[in-house]
Amino acid sequence: MAKIVLIGAGSHAFSRHLIPDILWYPELRDSTITLMDVNKDSLELMAAFAKKMVEQHGFNTKVEATTDRRMALEGADYVIVAIEAGGWQHALADLEISTKYEAGDGWTGPAMLFSALRQIPVLLDICHDMEELCPDAYLLNYSNPMPMICWAISDYTCIKNVGLCHSVENTANELSRYLGIPYKDLPVPEGAIFDHFGSRPQPEFKEISHWVAGLNHMAWFLEFKWQGKDAYPLLRERLKDPSIYTRPDAHWAGPDVVRVELFKTFGYYVTEASWIVANLVPYYYKKDRDDVLEKLMIHKSFLLSNVQESGDRRAKEDKELRAQIKSGVKFPIIRSVEYGATIIHSIETGIPSRINGNVKNTGLITNLTEGCCVEVPCIVDKHGISPCYIGDLPSQLAALNQANISAQKLAVEGIMEKDKKKLFYSLLLDPLTGARLTVEETKEMLDKLLKVEAESVKGYK
Repeated sequence: MAKIVLIGAGSHAFSRHLIPDILWYPELRDSTITLMDVNKDSLELMAAFAKKMVEQHGFNTKVEATTDRRMALEGADYVIVAIEAGGWQHALADLEISTKYEAGDGWTGPAMLFSALRQIPVLLDICHDMEELCPDAYLLNYSNPMPMICWAISDYTCIKNVGLCHSVENTANELSRYLGIPYKDLPVPEGAIFDHFGSRPQPEFKEISHWVAGLNHMAWFLEFKWQGKDAYPLLRERLKDPSIYTRPDAHWAGPDVVRVELFKTFGYYVTEASWIVANLVPYYYKKDRDDVLEKLMIHKSFLLSNVQESGDRRAKEDKELRAQIKSGVKFPIIRSVEYGATIIHSIETGIPSRINGNVKNTGLITNLTEGCCVEVPCIVDKHGISPCYIGDLPSQLAALNQANISAQKLAVEGIMEKDKKKLFYSLLLDPLTGARLTVEETKEMLDKLLKVEAESVKGYK
């Protein structure tokens, strides 16, 4: 019987999906699910949700809840982490500064550098506890910024780890819809709540296959096939019609214009939302060019506005979930697009699966920096998680990825060495910050961020 620990279990974005995902597999229903969070109220609500679901379906799953991390980790087989160190208030403060300087509003740039600065020490503490209490356990990380966190974990701990994101599966589903491929979309019955950042029930596209590699939020569909044949020619033809990708529901975040423009320019489709990808390249968020943003159907502060609303949205979601638990609504067992439970099932049963995981680049993508964090297909079975060899990416894609890797490398070094100068270099090399700000403006922005995050940068030189 596996012991599965969820750290940051109060997270609505993941726990509400990962718990049903685990219970979806009959072979995992005898597991112990241990929920851990520093927020007692959020923890108790999610524990009530999990226990109600187990009770309603008559499973033997044991559900535990604790605010004691070490107690949760004792004897764990799998540790799933989905945390935001410092909470949304810190994220909001950082985003307000980076947005004011028009230096990005996505999972990149100055806001994400300081998110990494808060997150990495906490994740490494979790790993060091694991080295003592459950050294053979797998760490399945959902916390952002994914590449920097996974890079630090791989370089500074001995824990087996993989970073997980739903962007590959979501993009595959979106491309299938753009092509008009028939699929079976699972209904969302009463009692199922799916979050505003893209996690959803897993539809059944039985006729498609893909081969995707690169960086998290910037991986490339090197192959996309329908019934065994290259579907890219058909996709190029279909995307001549703007109504397919400009409609409000093209993507969970709205119109998908930026990704289509990148596809037409560089030849391959990229993962993640258009508003995120626009932050990873220097071409779209142009200063004083609202006409460009209007044409691309993106705005400057998508993430900022979502974080600003997060407190009210969370209170509303909590209220809805409490009402559902009290009313006796039967919570359905629906599998989402998340990989976490699939990994656990394959390791426990030996039934193989293939996921896309964020892992250390040990010669996997040969024209990206050795040792960086890459997102590649991985085979999962009784032996664990085995990343697949990719070789060289097309040169233009590697160049786009490498620009971000250089900034990530300096960020990790700056955080681990507590070196403000390397944080500064990281921002200077960030593709969007470098395109938008002068050296002096970047320094001014960094000083403001350091002042806001004074507690987090104690001891930095």
